[in-house]
Amino acid sequence: MAATLHLFTDFVCPFCFIAEHSTVPQLLARYDLELNWCGFELHPGTPPGGRPLSSLFPGVNLAAMHAQTKRFAASFGVTGFEPPNRLQNSRRALALAEVAREQGCLQALRTALFDAHWRHGADLEDSATLQQLASRVGMDAPAALAQADTPQVLALVDARQQEARRNGVTGIPTFVIGKSRVVGCQPYTALAAAAEREQVPHRR
Repeated sequence: MAATLHLFTDFVCPFCFIAEHSTVPQLLARYDLELNWCGFELHPGTPPGGRPLSSLFPGVNLAAMHAQTKRFAASFGVTGFEPPNRLQNSRRALALAEVAREQGCLQALRTALFDAHWRHGADLEDSATLQQLASRVGMDAPAALAQADTPQVLALVDARQQEARRNGVTGIPTFVIGKSRVVGCQPYTALAAAAEREQVPHRR
């Protein structure tokens, strides 16, 4: 029986984007792991419409910060993206992902959301954008978004966040395999070491 990789990420987190496009697929390809993705709002207090990064990082040179992020990403083999100057509220996208989980297309939608935001500068709060991405992965887009906006699904997003915090998750990305936990966008060797500690078999 495959072991489980519990992965905590958010669509607006640059280091989650980097990990999801580099070390995560490497790990899943090499080890017999099943992915259990857990949405985790990077900044739950972000208002609807988002906020300028300059208000989150006062006095920081954003151009220099973005250049550093892109150099870090390149060290993982991730290129071709432009970090935005505004932090978006990801709550709606996380809710839509929960609907996709129910419908069996979570992985496809997660990939679409990450790429839309980081590679194409899409607004993940915008209804038309979310419906377009949902449709692209085979969902009934209007119905899926309507369901995502219900109090029940939004409460599920909050419940997952609270459960993660109770289990000690405070930053993302966080990777949990058995009793081993890796926090942050770490080199593949750190994740592989966790899998080896937990005696996860290699895929054949």
